[in-house]
Amino acid sequence: MPQPPWKPQAMRLSLFALLVTVFSGVSTQSPIFGPQDVSSIEGNSVSITCYYPDTSVNRHTRKYWCRQGANGYCATLISSNGYLSKDYSGRASLINFPENSTFVINIAHLTQEDTGSYKCGLGTTNRGLFFDVSLEVSQVPEFPNDTHVYTKDIGRTVTIECRFKEGNAHSKKSLCKKRGESCEVVIDSTEYVDPSYKDRATLFMKGTSRDVFYVTISHLMPSDAGLYVCQAGEGPSADKNNADLQVLEPEPELLYKDLRSSVTFECDLGHEVANDAKYLCRKNKETCDVIINTLGKRDPAFEGRILLTPRDGKGRFSVLITGLRKEDAGHYQCGAHSSGLPQEGWPIQAWQLFVNEESTIPNTRSVVKGVTGGSVAIVCPYNPKESSSLKYWCHWEADENGRCPVLVGTQALVQEGYEGRLALFDQPGSGAYTVILNQLTTQDSGFYWCLTNGDSRWRSTIELQVAEATKKPDLEVTPQNATAVIGETFTISCHYPCKFYSQEKYWCKWSNDGCHILPSHDEGARQSSVSCDQSSQIVSMTLNPVKKEDEGWYWCGVKEGQVYGETTAIYVAVEERTRGSPHINPTDANARAKVAPEEEVVESSVSENENKANLDPRLFADEREIQNAGDQAQENRASGNAGSAGGQSGSSKVLVSTLVPLGLVLAVGVVAVWVARVRHRKNVDRMSISSYRTDISMGDFRNSRDLGGNDNMGASPDTQETVLEGKDEIETTTECTTESEESKKAKRSSKEEADMAYSAFLFQSSTIAAQVHDGPQEA
Repeated sequence: MPQPPWKPQAMRLSLFALLVTVFSGVSTQSPIFGPQDVSSIEGNSVSITCYYPDTSVNRHTRKYWCRQGANGYCATLISSNGYLSKDYSGRASLINFPENSTFVINIAHLTQEDTGSYKCGLGTTNRGLFFDVSLEVSQVPEFPNDTHVYTKDIGRTVTIECRFKEGNAHSKKSLCKKRGESCEVVIDSTEYVDPSYKDRATLFMKGTSRDVFYVTISHLMPSDAGLYVCQAGEGPSADKNNADLQVLEPEPELLYKDLRSSVTFECDLGHEVANDAKYLCRKNKETCDVIINTLGKRDPAFEGRILLTPRDGKGRFSVLITGLRKEDAGHYQCGAHSSGLPQEGWPIQAWQLFVNEESTIPNTRSVVKGVTGGSVAIVCPYNPKESSSLKYWCHWEADENGRCPVLVGTQALVQEGYEGRLALFDQPGSGAYTVILNQLTTQDSGFYWCLTNGDSRWRSTIELQVAEATKKPDLEVTPQNATAVIGETFTISCHYPCKFYSQEKYWCKWSNDGCHILPSHDEGARQSSVSCDQSSQIVSMTLNPVKKEDEGWYWCGVKEGQVYGETTAIYVAVEERTRGSPHINPTDANARAKVAPEEEVVESSVSENENKANLDPRLFADEREIQNAGDQAQENRASGNAGSAGGQSGSSKVLVSTLVPLGLVLAVGVVAVWVARVRHRKNVDRMSISSYRTDISMGDFRNSRDLGGNDNMGASPDTQETVLEGKDEIETTTECTTESEESKKAKRSSKEEADMAYSAFLFQSSTIAAQVHDGPQEA
């Protein structure tokens, strides 16, 4: 019967879905891990450790041990819920160790019937997470009577004890190995040594003993395993002893690690190889490829993230690998040989490393790039449960053994050569700390490690790549050469681009124990402060007043919350102010250029006014007399002109000669008051800290004394007003020199000088008015 056309298509879809399911199951690695092959002998016992991810769910979920049947079903033999099959009654147990994320199955009184395939897993049997384990139980080997069994690991040394009777004390001694029906001599007392045991086998007797001899075999190899016969004497009277030698490959130690974590291989090979080169290799089918040794060899795949460290002079050493990748999983061996390479017959230790891809360690950048003169901020994760642990940052160096000297730490001073450049910012509770390195050079390129004294799994590796800068840095500090003066105010500006506008800007003071953020507002009379002018994109640091302890490195940086960004550094030198130097910020060149000339003008003006204000008041009477004489001469000329013109105009002339001077006097008075007030306000703005000074000048009154009566006769009110307005331009050598002579005298305030000038003016004005008024009457 023909099938419907849709059935083949449906079958193909079902087959495709089955293949997808199978291959997805194969590609997805189970996070449960345990030993793949376990072997033992009848009557003995085994302990099988199963590892699981460290989560709260896994710590409390069901654990089980089941045996797989021919139909694929796995029958539970024991579980953490208390179930125990009758086959395991009285001889098996399952113990959970949640603090180590493991559970252990112990099975005693093994029989050959226990040989088979098993699973250790979590959750529901046949549906949960599991790991396959093969268990093989062998029969007890049959040995001849009086056979002594020696069990040793590969590469180790065995000493076989051979006893004999006194009658064979002087007879030939030997050790042979059973090969089928024959027994081939390995070594004898005639100094014969089988070529395969050359330089490895030794026959000797201890002290005065006459009933035992010994044979040692070093650098044991798997081919050395077998039955040996000790013999003393010949023929039927010979003394013989049997010895069974078992040479075992070391049972691999299981290591369960998370992706991006670290692992340490602790090697203890014994004092026999203390002076030989050490290595760590990874097994690849029939070979074991060296990834590092003490002769300087390193696998490029582990560059920058592997370290071999000798522990002592007894053959102990450790190998640390950080930043674990999923391809790092596999079988490893450590060993020793003069060549630094694996050699048969030399001691080894073995591990099986499992890398759990469901890692709790955050994925951080493995490569950080920077430019010369710039900075980098490197985030180092650590176990959040160990916020109080000590943090470190070290530089991995590619020498023979490899080393990583600490550059900075929470309780470690910054290493010489990194002063002012390196700081560690701890962020308790965040599960990470930040390391900032600035003023980068190409020599800073390399590998760096993040370490703590806590959970070693959280060690991580960072590769720093520094290239030559092609543009100016984003953060720029001015001035570059910063020198502050003790007791004064000092300000430095940090320019930042628009891309940092929304980020937090800060200044910090660098020291060996970190870079301490400076406060952003005044908290006392004397402190450092930070202010930011957003419009000019500058963040400034001010020290007010400067102290000697302010000298050192300062950083300007940006950050967002606890995430640090770029930084730049500058060194601020502090020195004492030299005697006589002005109180000017030495970093402000424009201020120095502008303030000095202005101070010279102010000093000259103040000197002139002080000289005028300090003149003897009795001189004002002489000035009035001179002024009266000038006025009298002017009136005489006016009277003569009036006589020639006629008497009818006499009364009008008297009126004019009376009103005009009075109007001029009033105008001059208004102008004098206005000038005095303007000069007073101007000098208030130019007030000195040490004294109050004014620009009001008394040159008008002195000029009336110095000029003769004929000169004043031609002076008009306009001329007097011009002199008042232009007094700042009147400077004489006498006035400048008078400043030094009068500097010891007490100086009057600007208000007192203005009042004195105004009183003198009123006195003079009254005299002029009286003379004008009296003149016409006399005429």
